[in-house]
Formats: sequence, C-alpha cells, structure tokens
Amino acid sequence: MTEPLPETPETALSATQALCPVCLRRLPAHLVMRGQGEKAAEVWLTRVCPEHGPCEAVIWRGAPEFASWRRPKTPSTPPSLQTNPDQGCPFDCGLCAEHGQHTCTAVLEVTARCNLRCPVCYASAGETHAPDPPLNALAERLRLLRRDAGACNLQLSGGEPTLREDLPQLIALARPLGFGLVQLNTNGLRLGAEPGYAETLASAGLQSVFLQFDGSDAASQVLRGRPLQQAKLDALDACARAGLGVVLVPTLLRGVNDQLLGDILRLALSRAPTVRGVHFQPAATFGRFAPEQSEERRLTLPEVLSLLVEQSQGQLRAQDFHPPCCEHERCSFSARFAVQGGRLAPILEGGCCESGPLQAAEGARRAKASVAGQWAAAPQPFAAQPLGNCNLKGDDFERFLAERGAHKRFSISCMAFQDAASLDIERVRGCCIHTQAPDGRLIPFCLYNLTAADGTPLYRSAP
Repeated sequence: MTEPLPETPETALSATQALCPVCLRRLPAHLVMRGQGEKAAEVWLTRVCPEHGPCEAVIWRGAPEFASWRRPKTPSTPPSLQTNPDQGCPFDCGLCAEHGQHTCTAVLEVTARCNLRCPVCYASAGETHAPDPPLNALAERLRLLRRDAGACNLQLSGGEPTLREDLPQLIALARPLGFGLVQLNTNGLRLGAEPGYAETLASAGLQSVFLQFDGSDAASQVLRGRPLQQAKLDALDACARAGLGVVLVPTLLRGVNDQLLGDILRLALSRAPTVRGVHFQPAATFGRFAPEQSEERRLTLPEVLSLLVEQSQGQLRAQDFHPPCCEHERCSFSARFAVQGGRLAPILEGGCCESGPLQAAEGARRAKASVAGQWAAAPQPFAAQPLGNCNLKGDDFERFLAERGAHKRFSISCMAFQDAASLDIERVRGCCIHTQAPDGRLIPFCLYNLTAADGTPLYRSAP
C-alpha cells in the first residue's frame, strides 16, 4: 500500500471520489487510462491517502472501449428518504437525498447462518452466532420495505435462507405485499437434497431461485471448499419439478473458472426453460475474500464479456450486449435472447437502448419489469418458434415478449461489484440494488458489504 505507484504513461479521464482501503477515508480520485497501440488500454481508479499512501484498482481492461460504454441517465431522488446528509456519501446511507436512483432489487437477509463456509463469501456467513430475526420482525421489515421501495423485486438472502424452517411462511408473507418478484438467493443444497422442499417453496409463492453455480467440482473446491457440481444439478432438477425459474450465478475468479463461461452457458441452455438466464459475478474483495489479492486477478466487465464471446462457439457477439438502463453504466452488462432450437438470437431491446439520457426513475421501472418478467418461471411449455429480432420501445417491447412467449427468452448478464479498492462514489450514487439494514434503512449493496483491508465493515451487521 505504501509503495509508489508505477511510472506508467497515462491519460487522465475524469475526477471522482474513492476510499482508502485501509481506513475508508473519502479521498479525491481520478480515472486514468494506461496502455495504447498493441497493448489493450486499461482504466485505473487512483488516489492517495495522506496516512496510508497511494492506492489504485483496475476497473476496465480491453474492448469495448471505455469511452464507448455509455448509458446516460438523469438522476432521480428516491421516493422515501431515510437519512439526512451529514458526513456525505458514502457515510450517510439510508437512502439520502444525494442518491440518484430508485430501488430495483431489495435484498433482505433473513439469517447469518450457513451450511457452507465459502472463502469468497461477501456476507462472511457463519461467523456470527446471532439468532435469526423472528418471523414477526421480518414481516414488519417487509411491510416497511414495500412502503419505502415500492413494488421493487425482493431477494431473500443470508447466510443460507433455507436453514430457516419458517422460510415458506416468510415467502407467503412477502408475496401478497405486491413485490415485482420474490426470489431466493441460495446455494441450493437443501433444494436438491430434500424431496418436496422446492414444491413447498413454490406453493408458498416463491417465483425465482438465484442459484450459486461455479461450473465444475474443481471450481467449487476453490470457491466453496468442497465439490458441489452434482448438488447443483440436483437443485436444478428439483426446481424444474416445482416449476421454479432459476438464474445461475457463477462467482468468477481468474484462473479458477474464467475458462468455464461457455460450458456454463451451454448447460444453462440445455436446462431451459427452467433456467431463465445466467448472471456472472466477478469476485470482489469484501467479506471473507482476502483483500490483498493482486489487481492482476481482478476480472473487469469487458474481460468477462470478451471471454463469454470467445467461449460461446459463435453464439454471441459483443455488440449483442448493452450497458444497464438502471444502475450505473460501469456496473453491469446484459442482453436478452430468443431461444431457437437451442441457439440464441438477440432481442434488440429498444426500451433500454434508446438514444438520449434516460430518467433514472424510468430506467428503474423498466429494469424491475424486465427482471421480474425474465427471471420468474416460464409460464408455457418450451418450444422452438422463430421470433426474429425486434426493436420496440418500452411497454410495447414488454407486451411483445409476453405475447410471443416468455418461455422462449433467455438472459445473460454480469455485475461488477465494488470493493474498498475499486469503489467509485459516482457509481454508488447510481446503485439500484439495496440491502435493507436491520433498522430498515436501504443501503447500496456494495456499501453494505464493504470491508476495509483489516475486515472492518462500513455498514454490515448481523441481520
């Protein structure tokens, strides 16, 4: 941390604010570009802490060009403000008036317990003996969440939520409140091992399973501490029988499973329409993941996109994917496809990609509807029927998808979470994925899970 930064020719791109990974002090920061010609350009976030010295993190490597990845938005204050700015972003979250985006997905952590001890766990699950929040307390938090965030999509998370014996009752409480989607974030072990459990959750009102999926036994051994591939396939079988939609969620770590993106995609397509899409997540250094990892190991959005295209056996093109219409443009990429005979045909989503700045509130509305419609279970039998490309706007596009068959859609996306080294306050203010703290405040996901180099959290506490 205290060694001088390398003397590399660089071009200053813009100023922003970041944090010192050691003390979490807010610092002036810059985005700078390094490399040109034969060497692919890289964009780095740089700053200097007066106490702990210089720090930098890579946020962009390779194509598409950094300057071309744009999705302008006009900020929109959240409808329910819970704190007043005092110290300034990112220390007054709740949300406050400095935030520029509404809640698309709200994460409710229902337990800190877990039946795994994953080395990359962002929540450091299993390290606390705090009791689970009682069902009546969670019911009140759900009511407050619906009031404050509106009809957002709800993700029940942890820890491992399936360790709660009253999870079906909790789902049954959530569903009538009018959330756009009720989803379970799970490792899938209980789903695959306990006959009838997936059906019980589906009967209670669960619509979607956000399934941890590493791609191979070797990858699971590194990322989870034990081989789990068959357990994941068993969970998929159980979800298929129960009629639950599934999103595969691979945590990506360079040298561990970055060579498996194509294999994961092909497996996902073979399991359609139960599997509604794949959502890749490059590992970020917060929670239990060692914060001293080299920046050479960090996977950036364009690298994941390039690997995905290379490994897709000609199915995908980089131009099929677009920046988000909700969260900050540098947080994710995504695309939706029509499935035709096991092949993918891109659906040109005019609703998200029209020219000109998009009102943040409108982007949030579209994103909520898109995710809820895509990730829930397919309502019809899966059949190959040519759709062709479409380029419709907003609600017309959503009606087209509903009329032509949700069972033929498949999504591919990637979310680049921020840790203490890579956190850019400009991006935080555009976050639409918010964790509900135990006191009811809504805090951007990356901030809620942020930890300093010594493990000190910025916000997180036991649920």
